[in-house]
Amino acid sequence: MEISIPALQAYLTHHYGGRGTEQGMFMKLVEEMGEVAEILNKRSGRKATEGENLDLELGRELADVIHYAVAIAAINGLDLNGILLEKDKAASVKYHHDINLEEFLK
Repeated sequence: MEISIPALQAYLTHHYGGRGTEQGMFMKLVEEMGEVAEILNKRSGRKATEGENLDLELGRELADVIHYAVAIAAINGLDLNGILLEKDKAASVKYHHDINLEEFLK
């Protein structure tokens, strides 16, 4: 099963149902980013590891980062899908990419 950004936003809007605040979501996002940093430090050898499956842990923590980033957009009613396409199109022009995300998806 694939997840679309609009579907994830709708789910998170329903899930948090007016209970989540952008400040609370941001604090969770920062916390999860710290956990990603910790795993990356372990993968690079800068921090000791105790036999964890670092690939699995990295995937789980990145999923948390995505969850809270999309939740912030969702509770603010932002069209993250459209914003991502627009932002990528501008970056493609600025950095002279051969193709932008919208063209890639067609």
